[in-house]
Amino acid sequence: MKAKDLKLKTPDELKAQLVDLKKEQFNLRFQAASGQLENTARVRTVRREMARIRTVLDQKAQA
Repeated sequence: MKAKDLKLKTPDELKAQLVDLKKEQFNLRFQAASGQLENTARVRTVRREMARIRTVLDQKAQA
């Protein structure tokens, strides 16, 4: 998701999306540890999406 789209969401929506991504990241780590992870690029994508959301949340908190 693009940062421009994230800026249109409310902080509560962003926090909920961040929680979902954290759960997904947990599951991906488990799959990687057990050798069942097929799409290894998804780990990187999830990490970057989480960073984008945190950045937008910080920007909204400062404004």
